[in-house]
Amino acid sequence: MRVYNLSSSATPIMWIPVERAAMSARAFFILFTNLFTLTALACGGGSPQPASRADVENGARLFVAGCATCHGVTGDTVRGVELLDGQFKRAGTDEQLVTIITQGIQGTSMPPSNYSPTEARMIVAYMRGVAAGDEINVTPGDVARGKALFEGRADCMSCHHPESRTASSLADIGALRRPLELQQSILDPGTAPQSGYRYVRAVTTSGAVVTGRLLNQSTFSVQLLDSSQSLRAFDRNTLREFVIYQPSAMPSYREKLNSQEVADLVTYLSTLRGTGSSDEPVTFDRIVRAPAEPHNWLTYSGNLQGHRHSLLTQITPGNVSSLELAWAFQALSIEKFEATPLVVDGILYTVQPPNDVVAIDAASGRIFWTYSHSPSAQARPCCGRLNRGLAMLDDFLFMGTLDGRLIALEAKTGRERWNVAVAGARPEAGYSFTLAPLVVKDKIIAGPAGGEFGIRGFIAAFDPATGNELWRFYTIPGPGETGHETWTGDSWRQGGGSIWTTGTYDPELNLTYWGTGNPGPVFTGDGRSGDNLYSNSLLALDPDTGALKWHFQFTPHDQFDYDSTQIPVLAEIEFGGQLRKVVLFANRNGFFYVLDRTNGEFLFARPFSKVTWTSGLDAKGRPQNMVTPTTQGTVVYPHLAGATNWYSPSFNPKTGLMYVATWMESSAIFSRGPAEYVEGRAFLGTFPTTGGLGINGTQVNRRLPTGAHGAVLALETTTGEKKWEFTMTDVTDAGILTTATDLLFSGGREGLFYALDARSGKLLWKSPVAGIVQAAPMSYAINGRQFVAIAAGNTLYAYALRQEERALSSRASGASR
Repeated sequence: MRVYNLSSSATPIMWIPVERAAMSARAFFILFTNLFTLTALACGGGSPQPASRADVENGARLFVAGCATCHGVTGDTVRGVELLDGQFKRAGTDEQLVTIITQGIQGTSMPPSNYSPTEARMIVAYMRGVAAGDEINVTPGDVARGKALFEGRADCMSCHHPESRTASSLADIGALRRPLELQQSILDPGTAPQSGYRYVRAVTTSGAVVTGRLLNQSTFSVQLLDSSQSLRAFDRNTLREFVIYQPSAMPSYREKLNSQEVADLVTYLSTLRGTGSSDEPVTFDRIVRAPAEPHNWLTYSGNLQGHRHSLLTQITPGNVSSLELAWAFQALSIEKFEATPLVVDGILYTVQPPNDVVAIDAASGRIFWTYSHSPSAQARPCCGRLNRGLAMLDDFLFMGTLDGRLIALEAKTGRERWNVAVAGARPEAGYSFTLAPLVVKDKIIAGPAGGEFGIRGFIAAFDPATGNELWRFYTIPGPGETGHETWTGDSWRQGGGSIWTTGTYDPELNLTYWGTGNPGPVFTGDGRSGDNLYSNSLLALDPDTGALKWHFQFTPHDQFDYDSTQIPVLAEIEFGGQLRKVVLFANRNGFFYVLDRTNGEFLFARPFSKVTWTSGLDAKGRPQNMVTPTTQGTVVYPHLAGATNWYSPSFNPKTGLMYVATWMESSAIFSRGPAEYVEGRAFLGTFPTTGGLGINGTQVNRRLPTGAHGAVLALETTTGEKKWEFTMTDVTDAGILTTATDLLFSGGREGLFYALDARSGKLLWKSPVAGIVQAAPMSYAINGRQFVAIAAGNTLYAYALRQEERALSSRASGASR
């Protein structure tokens, strides 16, 4: 790696004696580089030569003086544009980049510049150098000398003292700005601050002074990152003073300090990184111990076991009727809103579809920041442009995208840490990431959807620091791998087995559990004879290596679209006179399974809906006398959408019940013979759509005119027997949340969010929401106030008790934090 030092040349460029009166920093750089170019030409440098060190150094100065005003010093401030990663959508050559810099891009916000072609080539040389791994640093300085300057001759303390009313705190400036940015601020403070680097000073009506970096503001509120690295939100009517420092009132130190003194001051300022975050990072130990902090929701299902069960107790069957809407966040999207938020120490993080991450004040619904990723037009999601949520580890958020990428963001600011394309997950072939990743120890685990397009599914682990892939397990085994013999010929290449809901993890066994999707093509088994492992299966993997420890296949040789991507719920139950570690699995094929999670042993299964596709299961759980689709059509229960689906179940350890949302409906499946694989096209065999037409107008599926409905079921985990059923008129896509006070929250397609008594199924409360509920509820608490949140339509709603009811509840039992 080469390191270019901006102040290490024999004659430091920034100190050439030039009359500065009425001359901007940019004009100064242009003057110098023109002199540099004339000198080079005079020495015979008229033809293009490889970029010299001087070219790169000058390019860095030109970039900071001009380009960074919009793009930021690191080149990533403009969403969707990364100037310093070496990849450019509109330019393949250096000369094309030069043209863009000098002439702009018509029809966009990129204007023409006044840079000459020579200057533009220097900028390109700098960008290419950084992309190749070179670093552009300032001269190393001395911390002690820099501190003495800061407090003495540079007179910084006269404005930046802690109680200053004219300047922002510098207590965390080293965490917020890089050395090159600090140098630019010292030499040319009048340069407009980079987007996202505006500093504010707020004084509340009570006299409290808060300084920090402005993240977001509206007519009614402001949100900022303060000097202790805490996210703060204020109503404007609670502030008596609010100042944004733009442009800077700071004088230039270009003539006051020499180059070494500037370097000393920059080095000292780089050490000022605040008092550290006031919030503990989300370590994996915190995620493992999630029940110890029920006021937070640290992972997709609330805990690693997939329970989706809150231990908060403020909202009870006795007061739930007093719930009211606390706030609502309307997504700027018309796509399905299926995400479950994370809540960490008062901040809520969610994904507005398809791939925008939003940080929200969990108490008020006010937005701190938004990160936008626009998936490639090549993305081929089968079932909507959606995302089900995020993972968080330490101070970073992780999101999968519809175009086969994984992205890591700084949780405090939304700034991109890395953005990587997952190897082989080509969006044009149907690979997409829709699930919330799972954190297991020091790894981020995820897998792609796309079984309807003939992908080859996999589960992979990634390094949270870099996005590098650490291991991969293919859910469709290739030649030489166990299970490959269950596929005919090359049918495994488009075998499906996609992953599109989040797995679970047992810390004691060190096993992670993942359900897999349908084989491809889904509605015909012609051409793929055999069981088609590991489609429609539950897999137990070693999270350290990705090695398969055991598997259980629910629906061998599936021809009915009975994906087994439901949440594997981990529990301990009495079975056979002893306490067993089990996986509870309400399957799309209509059976509720209980397996030993140490070894995959089949314990029992029981239908929880009408089942006609098989006559039953044998002693090892294998289906018998499976129905085969015919050209005339074969009616089967459950429906192709399943007796249940992606919508999360809930397990209440206190009641010992598993709660499942279900469809009661049939499908008519028509055999159409072998399917032809064409990359990027649906790979189905037929195309069943309820009450509609299939490919080329051929009717392939009919919904029964009567009898179809949705329900919430309470199942005894020791027997699979139904304890109660809450029946709905329409079908449902809503997940379920239960609480320690024996409440159950869910919704449906009828535009209502409701609460049931978890022991009896009795309706206790309901509230209209502006859209279908196709997500799963979750709960959290802020300062003793419990909230229940649900996404419906394109809005996220948060409910809490009315103030008087909250006070009564707190006196009665003591509200959880």
